Amino acid sequence: MEKKNIDWSNLGFSYLKTDKRFVSNYKDGAWDKGALTGDDQVTINECAGVLQYAQTVFEGMKAYTTEDGRIVIFRPDLNASRMADSARRLEMPVYPEEKFVEAVEQVVRANAAWVPPYGSGATLYLRPYMFGTNAVIGVKPADEYQFRVFATPVGPYFKGGVKPLTIRVSDFDRAAPHGTGHIKAGLNYAMSLHAIVTAHAEGYDENMYLDAATHTKVEETGGANFLFVTKDGKVVTPKSDSILPSITRRSLMYVAKEYLGLEAEEREIAFDEVKDFAECGLCGTAAVISPVGRIVDHGQEICFPAGMETMGPVTQKLYDTLTGIQMGRIEAPKGWIHVVE
Repeated sequence: MEKKNIDWSNLGFSYLKTDKRFVSNYKDGAWDKGALTGDDQVTINECAGVLQYAQTVFEGMKAYTTEDGRIVIFRPDLNASRMADSARRLEMPVYPEEKFVEAVEQVVRANAAWVPPYGSGATLYLRPYMFGTNAVIGVKPADEYQFRVFATPVGPYFKGGVKPLTIRVSDFDRAAPHGTGHIKAGLNYAMSLHAIVTAHAEGYDENMYLDAATHTKVEETGGANFLFVTKDGKVVTPKSDSILPSITRRSLMYVAKEYLGLEAEEREIAFDEVKDFAECGLCGTAAVISPVGRIVDHGQEICFPAGMETMGPVTQKLYDTLTGIQMGRIEAPKGWIHVVE
C-alpha cells in the first residue's frame, strides 16, 4: 500500500486525523458488534456520565513497520487486560478482551497508509478508550457506554527525541493510597495537568511524584514509570499499589533479565536512595525510555553523570534491545508481536 505523503521524520507527538476509527456502543446490558467509521466526531448528551463524573478509561499503544516490512502491534493483549481492569474499577462494562484486540487490528489495517515506514523514527499511536454516554445527574455509574479506537501517526513524545530530561520533585500528589492510580483513567491525568504546566513554566520536563502517604518513596511521573540502574548494574523499578502497571516497564524488566542477563528487581524505592543510582530513565509506550539527567528536589540537585548528555550504558542497551524486538531486528518472545495481516 502506498503511504501518505507525510514528512515522517519531523512528526511531533500530536493528533492527526486518519481515515478510519472503530466504534461500539453498550446499551441494555450488551455491546453491539461495532464498526469502522470515517466520522471523527462524538455526539453525546449534555448530561453524559463522562462529562459529569469523569467516567472514562483509555489505553495507549503503537503499531510499527518492522525491518522486513510487516505491520505489527506490540503486546495488545496486555492493553486489553489493563483496560478491563480499569473498567471494573470505575464500574464500567468490560469490553471483551479478544474483541479489543480485533478492533485495534481493524483500525490499523484500515489506516495502513498512515503507519510510518521503517527507519523513520515515527509510529502509529493507537488510542482505545471508553466513556459513559447517557444522562447521569445522580452520582452513579452510567447505563450506556461507547468504546472507540482511533489512530494517529506520531514522532517522539519529548521534543528533540531522546535527550536527558530534568525533573523536579513535585509537592503535588498524583494519586491517593487505595485510589485509582493503578488504572488508566482520564481523571488521573487531569489531576496531573496543573503540576506539569507549572513544572514546564519553571523549566522542568516532568514531575517526580512521591507516595501520597509519606512523601518518602518514589512512584512515577504524570505519564511514565521510573527505571533506575544501580552502580553495580542492577535494574530497579518502583513497586506501589498506586502506580500504573506499565506494559513497557514490564517488557523492559523481562529484557533486562532474559536478554541482557542483568539482575532486575521491582521493589519500594526510598527517595533517599535516588542519589546513589548510576542511571535513571522514564519508560512508557510513548517514549519507550527517556534518560533523566537531573532531579531537582527544592533546589537540591541529583545528577546522573551517565545520563547528562546521552543515555547511560545500561539504559541504552535496554532501549536498543526493546526497540529491536519491536522493529523485528531481534527475535521477540512468543506473543509479544501481533502481526496485522
